[in-house]
Amino acid sequence: MAVVVTGLGWVSALGQNAPENWQRLLRGDSAITLRQPFAALAPRPLAMMGKWPSDLNTLLLTAVTDAITDAQLSLPLPDCGVVIGSSRGYQRDWEAALVTDQVAGWLDHLPHMGAITVARHLASQGPVLSPMAACATGLWAIAQGTQLIRSGQCDQVLVGAGEAPITPLALTGFEQMRAMAKTGCYPFDQRREGLALGEGAAMLMLESAEAARARSARIYGHVLEMGLTADANHISAPDSASHQGGLSAINTCLRRSGLAPTEIDFVHAHGTGTALNDAYEATLIQTVFPPDVWVTGTKGATGHTLGASGAIGAAICLLALYHQILPPCAGLQEAEFDLNLVRTAKPAELSTALCFSFGFGGQNAIAAFSREPPQT
Repeated sequence: MAVVVTGLGWVSALGQNAPENWQRLLRGDSAITLRQPFAALAPRPLAMMGKWPSDLNTLLLTAVTDAITDAQLSLPLPDCGVVIGSSRGYQRDWEAALVTDQVAGWLDHLPHMGAITVARHLASQGPVLSPMAACATGLWAIAQGTQLIRSGQCDQVLVGAGEAPITPLALTGFEQMRAMAKTGCYPFDQRREGLALGEGAAMLMLESAEAARARSARIYGHVLEMGLTADANHISAPDSASHQGGLSAINTCLRRSGLAPTEIDFVHAHGTGTALNDAYEATLIQTVFPPDVWVTGTKGATGHTLGASGAIGAAICLLALYHQILPPCAGLQEAEFDLNLVRTAKPAELSTALCFSFGFGGQNAIAAFSREPPQT
């Protein structure tokens, strides 16, 4: 059963909605600035929406409202499934509770409550799922929502992920891992120095193609297939010796989608700006794809939104396919790798796109999207 995307919601430090995010991304803007909301910590490059860290539910519901409006739907949506994930969940609230010794309302801050909050907002009586797969969470949500439609359980599923990761523990943890940037985020660049955390959420309204056609819905693109694997290698580092987990995820996605590597027009890389990730991804792309495949990474604009990054990357892939424009690799000046990196926004004939996500613990997720219906 064909699955299409009929609505997009996207909120980040770069913009308050999908159109604003998209236009600023195409202009080459960045939301990353040197700042620090916690007095005990040194300033670091962060992509924050306001002066103080954001609330997860606010991020989720803002993106949800935009996605529903964009899909030209209205509440309630009792038959709509919900698959919403987050890597850090309500960590900000738990850290605050430990400081103040106040744990009232703890049931509302369990890891799955973001999905429950969205389901209540929709008045959904359908399936409600809450995946957690580190930085691959967003693509896992899309994969699970797609399967709910293909299995016949739902005609519509709202999928996505959100992250409010600006907390003392998160900042200190990445600092201790020596993964935090000091000046900015520069994916695939010779001067890359680490990641910059960012806040955000992205939501996609998935529908069966039949249901979308029946209501004459606008279609951004088609969800093809996924490749989901695990390295079983290291708590945080990718398997840079064999690259087997990443290669398996890419090849599984291509095989299930019925696509050859030469048929991929555009890769939205995970592109964290860290030494290990960017080298790992560059090897994957050079191994599988022809040298002219377009490659971009957008975390230099939005910051690394952890679990939400895959959902944001998917939204960017769909917007690129719909508008036929390649977004630039934000923060890139001098490339370290021999890749066909997008320097500035440019019109292009795009039929297919892949979105990469790689998470701690060796979580590998690859999603394929197309502008036209998949060939049977």
